[in-house]
Amino acid sequence: MYRTHNCGELRLKNLNQDVTLSGWVQKSRNKGFMLWIDLRDRFGVSQLIFDEQRSSKDLFEKAKTLGREFVIQVKGSIIERTSKNPNIATGDIEILVSELTVLNKSLTPPFTIEDKTDGGEELRMKYRYLDIRRNINI
Repeated sequence: MYRTHNCGELRLKNLNQDVTLSGWVQKSRNKGFMLWIDLRDRFGVSQLIFDEQRSSKDLFEKAKTLGREFVIQVKGSIIERTSKNPNIATGDIEILVSELTVLNKSLTPPFTIEDKTDGGEELRMKYRYLDIRRNINI
């Protein structure tokens, strides 16, 4: 099973549940001892957390190698975020990852695949197959 939930549907009511998610790596933030990854699918974004003290050393090192647009599958439990993010629907929770599987590696795309992208119109049309992954609110 690739996932038990979509990235956009998890909330505080799911606290302490074990979940499996799959999607694209949107962002990665590394503080040295903690690593946060925003995982995106067509339904939304969930934040993953890899903690050097709570995760195995191999898992933490593997997570450090993830790049933008890698396709991954993770298993973990839902925990409450200490600093909530009101900008996303899943901003009250994060997934403490216990297993990580890289389904597909990716080269770094020519522009960010986000609502507000850094790619110009011509570049986005050249790579239209990437541009259609953006969540466009019309």
